[in-house]
Amino acid sequence: MTFFAFIVTVMLHWNSIEWSRLTLALFAFIVALMMARLQTSPNAAEVLSTANNPLLAESALPYQFPPFDRVKNEHFASALERGMEEALKEVNEIANRSEAATFENTVVALERSGQLLSRVHRLFGNLAAAHTNPDIQKVEKEMAPKLAAHSDAILLDPRLFARVESLHEKPDRLGLDAESKRLLERYYLDFVRAGAKLSDADKEKLKGFNAELATLSTTFSQSVLKEVNASSILADDLSALKGLSEEAIKTAAAAAKADGKEGKYLLRLQNTTGQPSLATLEDRATRQKLFEASIVRGNRGGEFDNRSLVARMARLRAERAALLGYETHAAYQLAEQTAKTVAAVNKLLAELAPPAVANARREAADMQALIDREGGKFQLAPWDWAFYSEKVRRQRYAFDESELRPYFEMNSVLTEGVFYAAGKLYGLSFKERKDLPIYQEDVRVFEVFDADAEPLAVFIADLYARPSKRGGAWMNAYVPQAGLFNRKPVVANHQNVPKPPAGQPTLLTWDEVRTMFHEFGHALHGMFSNVRYPRFSGTTVPRDFVEYPSQVNEMWASWPEVLKNYAKHHQTGEPIPARLFEKVLAAEKFNQGFATTEYLAAALLDQAWHQLKADEVPADVLAFEAAALKRAGVAFAPVPPRYRTTYFSHIFSSGYSAGYYSYIWSEVLDADSVEWFKQNGGLTRANGDHFRRTLLSRGGSQEAMTLFRNFRGSDPDIRPLLKRRGLEVAPSEKAAF
Repeated sequence: MTFFAFIVTVMLHWNSIEWSRLTLALFAFIVALMMARLQTSPNAAEVLSTANNPLLAESALPYQFPPFDRVKNEHFASALERGMEEALKEVNEIANRSEAATFENTVVALERSGQLLSRVHRLFGNLAAAHTNPDIQKVEKEMAPKLAAHSDAILLDPRLFARVESLHEKPDRLGLDAESKRLLERYYLDFVRAGAKLSDADKEKLKGFNAELATLSTTFSQSVLKEVNASSILADDLSALKGLSEEAIKTAAAAAKADGKEGKYLLRLQNTTGQPSLATLEDRATRQKLFEASIVRGNRGGEFDNRSLVARMARLRAERAALLGYETHAAYQLAEQTAKTVAAVNKLLAELAPPAVANARREAADMQALIDREGGKFQLAPWDWAFYSEKVRRQRYAFDESELRPYFEMNSVLTEGVFYAAGKLYGLSFKERKDLPIYQEDVRVFEVFDADAEPLAVFIADLYARPSKRGGAWMNAYVPQAGLFNRKPVVANHQNVPKPPAGQPTLLTWDEVRTMFHEFGHALHGMFSNVRYPRFSGTTVPRDFVEYPSQVNEMWASWPEVLKNYAKHHQTGEPIPARLFEKVLAAEKFNQGFATTEYLAAALLDQAWHQLKADEVPADVLAFEAAALKRAGVAFAPVPPRYRTTYFSHIFSSGYSAGYYSYIWSEVLDADSVEWFKQNGGLTRANGDHFRRTLLSRGGSQEAMTLFRNFRGSDPDIRPLLKRRGLEVAPSEKAAF
């Protein structure tokens, strides 16, 4: 019995209820409510009190910065429940208004609703990814179907949709500005795509799909993280680790000690198929063991096996898409992207795959020749690729990746590289804040100031790997910018850089350096947001557009002025030798056959799963995967997909379903934009201000490709991407974007 139902019962029977009975009934209800909460949460009595749950009130810290030091695991469930209750109450008030719908009393009112739930859900979701624990994971599983049902309760409410639809029928008569008109259009589409026009019976069916998918997605995510942490390989002695750097060996020893295996060496896995240590491990048996531990994740039986989850999710997504009037889940997803259609995505991937695989085969031949010259007497295998490609690189370009790392000390890369470039390009300055609370000891916090010295945002840097953090690198917003609430942004970047033993410097690979610049591109997108409505804040743009600004920001990692400012030897302070970095640049296209093929294989797998109709979803996940790769022409054994199906978190738990192609699609825009910067003088305030004004500050308030044209002055050209990736084709065969 809900509190609302209880009050209604009392009011209906008021005249027949004696005061004593009313008091007893009220007391009994409160006791029952408290007991129910106590049964589901060990500290429910405490968190029922607003005063004892900091999540129930807006943070009083600067920028509404989350009070990490006061938040406890047990606060989340009750705060999420309260948030849903308040949001539904606010939405019901909108739906039940007697006056005719107006933009302010309906659409803007919806934008203002649910602030408690949004705030708590953002914080909870971000911590679940960045610093989870069993309690958070339990709440995550319990809340996933409830949150899905809550969303359905709003988007499938016929009263709300009727109000929005009545406004959508006459947008030109409402006197709206461009951003407001777009907001109305987006709300209408949100309702329609969520099933608002379905029959009542189909709405109930849709709710069931959404609730089950939410649970399965959470289960998949938690299973992948748990297996990554459980799948490390153990070496008994140093001979198995020959070739690893001294720092890497110390890290492996520390990991083994932390795992109760002192005197041994533990190599932890990352979420990708390929593992960084494969590039330097000399012992082939160790390389094979490490690779095989990676490739079998989620598909070898036991508690972490994700095969049945994948098949069920693919079927449910296909059934949901059909219910909503789309041929496949991919068609449903792509309708909201800049690509628009399945055909457009298939065309791009099909045009890129053949030259990519051809390049990979040439690279493999070079490595096989080297193996043969060394008397290896074996065929190149996936666990050999990184090791022998590095050997070929050293021979061809006369440098070793390990030569670079002493010049890429992490703090220098961040403050003298990433921040420096942002200062030169946009006039930003940064001040580290030690007074704001953090959720983990390695996290750093910076206040960001605009060119006029006015406060702009807060930036959180969470760069080290740990078992409580999911794999990969990403950006998120704890507080998204919104003019409607006079709110400035709080954004965070996350990476998974292995933490060295205490007292040792953190030296990055060139890939980790570029990733830091990349993720900060996302952060800039969030920090520069200057929109009125939260619906359009920062990175709330199509999935195949969101990676574009961040990929553009990677260009500054190798820009000469920026490079010389941060790439200094961590011991001597000497700048990176020009001749060494020239070799790095010369080698940029090296191994691009591998890099492009492993990426395209994953992107094609994503499309294969999500272009299925429900009755086409296979029972044998691995057989389907193998057939899909062969059919797409990317089944080249030495180059497996960057992610195999059973640990492909992007598409089964992180919002990229039918969208993993986005990186290469965005790279078309990125490569073309880099050409624009180079043609217009590079690292200048004028260029930065133009990029910020026309694109970075606009969030999702305009069509994505309109924003690109506003910045670039033309439609995108695919040729810069082909040149960058070493995939040029004859002029008569040039691909159109």
